[in-house]
Amino acid sequence: MHLIWLRTDLRLHDNTALAAASQRGPVAAVYLITPAQWLAHDDAPCKVDFWLRNLQHLSQALGSLNIPLLIRHAATWDQAPTVLSQLCRELSVESVHVNEEYGIHESRRDSAVAQALEADGVTFHSYLDQLFFQPGSVLTKTGTYFQVFSQFRKVCYSRLHSALPRVVPTPKAQAELGVKSDPVPTTVEGFQTPSETLRALWPAGEDEARRRLDAFADQQISYYKDERDFPAKPGTSQLSAYLAAGVVSPRQCLHAALQTNQGEFESGDIGAITWINELLWREFYKHILVGYPRVSRHRAFRPETEALAWRKAPEDLAAWQQARTGLPIIDAAMRQLLETGWMHNRLRMVVAMFLTKNLLIDWREGERFFMRHLIDGDLAANNGGWQWSSSTGTDSAPYFRIFSPLSQSEKFDGDGVFIKRWLPELAALNKKQVHNPEAAGGLFGVADYPRAIVDLKQSRERALAAFRRLPSRQEMAEHE
Repeated sequence: MHLIWLRTDLRLHDNTALAAASQRGPVAAVYLITPAQWLAHDDAPCKVDFWLRNLQHLSQALGSLNIPLLIRHAATWDQAPTVLSQLCRELSVESVHVNEEYGIHESRRDSAVAQALEADGVTFHSYLDQLFFQPGSVLTKTGTYFQVFSQFRKVCYSRLHSALPRVVPTPKAQAELGVKSDPVPTTVEGFQTPSETLRALWPAGEDEARRRLDAFADQQISYYKDERDFPAKPGTSQLSAYLAAGVVSPRQCLHAALQTNQGEFESGDIGAITWINELLWREFYKHILVGYPRVSRHRAFRPETEALAWRKAPEDLAAWQQARTGLPIIDAAMRQLLETGWMHNRLRMVVAMFLTKNLLIDWREGERFFMRHLIDGDLAANNGGWQWSSSTGTDSAPYFRIFSPLSQSEKFDGDGVFIKRWLPELAALNKKQVHNPEAAGGLFGVADYPRAIVDLKQSRERALAAFRRLPSRQEMAEHE
């Protein structure tokens, strides 16, 4: 018998490891519940709940092919080798198949499991699945990992032109194995069940992921470039949670986008091209995780920024976390996150720049808070986004580029529709006042809305001064 160990690949279709395992003979699937590990990685309760709900759907889908899904428990990944070795002995497993994952802890876990299994005569196979290209295969002319997205994208485009990644076939039904599936737990200790309202926004299962992808590709993708920056519009694909959990694959997304654009990457429908770009940003940040492992260790991508004098300001941090900064676009975005487990991408940049530049609070505080609340929380993308916004990352915004929350608000939520949706206490303000109630004179104090916790102009100057004091990369290198 052969075993597929499922992780962030909770789907039946286009699943590389599952297809490979099923070609070798009878297959069983296993999923490990690892609560202490998830807590250590700041995985959000709504994300863990989403995994469990998707597992229930997947269990049924696998069951229709007579593939049993077994659930095993291990507090942390350190116990994975023992737990999986024992399961392989129980079932007389010949080989274990996984789709690759890319953080430092994930790589160590897989090496330890492979070693333990091979000592027992069980072969361990891992496959490229959640990326188009193997990390280490898209490199600069000098053989290093790219640090600039536009250069990385160029190489990816030329590779995709010559060889498009194919969708792998779905396994056929197998003979019954006489092994019963385990019930999928509905809760995990240490993780609160999210509200029904939040769960209803993110229905589980491959059918839902496919429905979203098809609807986006058919109706919305052409408007993506023009509408994706406006949080009040339904301009995004709403697929990020499904991609992060592996309920849909990046290959399925790429093929759907190409289909609407006559197979083109760089010409034709600008919306489709822009969305394919976003799939490549996702790819880029995972390659960064492998090429520059320090970002997996809570370290800045640009070492010289480690010396930045971040403020210890617990009250300001709490105001940001609790959506009471007194800046409507920031507070509306944070309420969206707290209530839905998701935040619009443009606003992720706006609130991240506000925290790291205007409040001069360490980006790691924001990164952790996002991970603890995002249903689509993904180490590579979340870290990449936070480091980009705080000017500590790859290809980052130059430190002097600091978004003004007010101009971002006026530009991307001109009529205040998004703000009023999440801050109903400001509903009575007109579209000019709603971005900055404090400046609206006598209207301050509207429905107990707080005063701004920071002066935007002064705080911008403070951030610029802090960044100017940093040593240059060259100076850092000379001291090493």
